[in-house]
Amino acid sequence: MTTVLVVNSGSSSLKYQLLDDAEQVLASGLVERIGGAGSIRHRGPGGEVTVDADVPDHRAALALMMRTCTEHGPQLAPDVVGHRVVHGGARFSAPVVVDDEVEAAVEELATLAPLHNPPGLLGIRAARATFPGVPQVAVFDTAFHATIPPEASTYAIDAGLAAERGIRRYGFHGTSHEYVSQEAARFLGHAGRFVVLHLGNGASACAVSGGRSVATSMGLTPLEGLVMGTRGGDLDPGALLHLLRTGMSVDEVDTLLNRRSGLAGLTGTGDLRDVLAAAEGGDERAELALDVYAHRIRGYVGAYLAHLGGLDALVFTAGVGENSPEVRARVVEGLGHLGPTLDPARNEARGRGARLVSPDDAAVPVLVVPTDEELQIARHALAVTAG
Repeated sequence: MTTVLVVNSGSSSLKYQLLDDAEQVLASGLVERIGGAGSIRHRGPGGEVTVDADVPDHRAALALMMRTCTEHGPQLAPDVVGHRVVHGGARFSAPVVVDDEVEAAVEELATLAPLHNPPGLLGIRAARATFPGVPQVAVFDTAFHATIPPEASTYAIDAGLAAERGIRRYGFHGTSHEYVSQEAARFLGHAGRFVVLHLGNGASACAVSGGRSVATSMGLTPLEGLVMGTRGGDLDPGALLHLLRTGMSVDEVDTLLNRRSGLAGLTGTGDLRDVLAAAEGGDERAELALDVYAHRIRGYVGAYLAHLGGLDALVFTAGVGENSPEVRARVVEGLGHLGPTLDPARNEARGRGARLVSPDDAAVPVLVVPTDEELQIARHALAVTAG
């Protein structure tokens, strides 16, 4: 049996999953509050346990993970470790085995994803030190979008400057969009023209044709596109120039765009559940925020239908997309003339796997497909090392 450990490293957290080559999950868990008094929540053969411990850095987080596996099972001796890396730039269009050169490149690309690549790099370095001799594979969120054609990836700015600085549309959430589009194709029996909506705290839309990404809403960075928990998505660049010229610093604008925009900027909270509850209670700011949120998504669905030349399925995924019938209803409302419609009972019903939430006779099926980025990373890690 070959086992793969998947590591998804955040700035103060480390999520992990151990799978075998039959895609069975042997263990999973989350180390939180890295940098101080932290904890691990681990699920293994004996069930779930939570352990408090000091976790000064990511290497200590991996040591805590190994110790917890030793004490509560299973024994941790992976044959390969797969890492989620957000930004691969133009250099990485497929998963790669990590060496010193790859590690250095991931660090260089941190300028394009300052909130995401540095934590991923910390996880890679900690895992290389913890599991010497075990192949480490970097799986890039941007890689699935390498098939986007030039007309969709090119920004209309000075071409020389864009080439020099690497300014183009890269797209993100690629591992999720890839997995979900494959599962949707399996469910429907064909790899057709899909619009996949990954709706969570971060959110993106992707047009998929025949299993290939042809357009996506996030761009050079994860700031472009849909309204998100704390990021506002599309914004006139002139607004940023105005803020800079009227006294805000670059760091203040960065904080505004990444932490004080989106639902949080419109309502004071980035948690969509709280926004929905506030809107139900009559809060006008919350109602406007939901209208803006759904309006932006519908705009991308319509644009992608035009790019695809038709639509064979609209697919919802990620925390909000999978679990909020209210959001699905708000998004699909008004799209009936384009084909997607909802069956109210199916939309409200809970389910674990891929499921249909539209009527059987809908012109365009609407699906909910739970994402599994860890499984997709494991598949890539095993394929790269086997090859």
